[in-house]
Amino acid sequence: MGKNSRQWSEASEVISMFPSLVWKTQIEPGLRDAMRVQILAALADMRRGAPPLTTGQGWQSVQDLHQHAALRELVSCIDHCAAGVLRFLCIGTADYEITGCWATVLAPGASHKLHSHPNNFLSGVYYVRTGEGAGTINFHDPRKQASVIRPPVTELTAQNTDQVVVRVREGTLLLFPSYLEHSVDANGSDDERVSVSFNLMFSSFAQQLSKPLW
Repeated sequence: MGKNSRQWSEASEVISMFPSLVWKTQIEPGLRDAMRVQILAALADMRRGAPPLTTGQGWQSVQDLHQHAALRELVSCIDHCAAGVLRFLCIGTADYEITGCWATVLAPGASHKLHSHPNNFLSGVYYVRTGEGAGTINFHDPRKQASVIRPPVTELTAQNTDQVVVRVREGTLLLFPSYLEHSVDANGSDDERVSVSFNLMFSSFAQQLSKPLW
């Protein structure tokens, strides 16, 4: 070895901390197809008599769909996934509940602006119907000040970008922290894009969990 090539490092590592996580589950085809039929039929009943959506328009249902029989299977899937997320996060046995659940229908050309879901712990979305050009959701860096300096990069990665595009398809179920802002690009398909969103919060939060930690 040359005198200028002396090893200077004994060891190195990259420490990941305070990440924003998104949990992605794909429902098996049989259950996915059965839920699709039930949910679309229920939404058709809710929209009966309303004018068809035109290009760029969107529609949202009432926020109590988790209480409808047509979504019983989906609620069961949400419960399974949420329990797994809480185990992953090593969170104790605090009970939780769905605080709201609603459908969003986006006509071709319709989008959903940047937003988050305040006053909840976890949020999620299930994709009932997607099409070519309607299979993504955007998640945005919650660290607003991280964009103060934007040096050029050789490749966009989840570690150096302020927006991550997650690809989804029919039967995809996502869970993420409710603080994590997200948006949906314009529906580029020829059909309506149908999804069901929901929020989860700890039951009796004020009585059980909101006491000071000191």
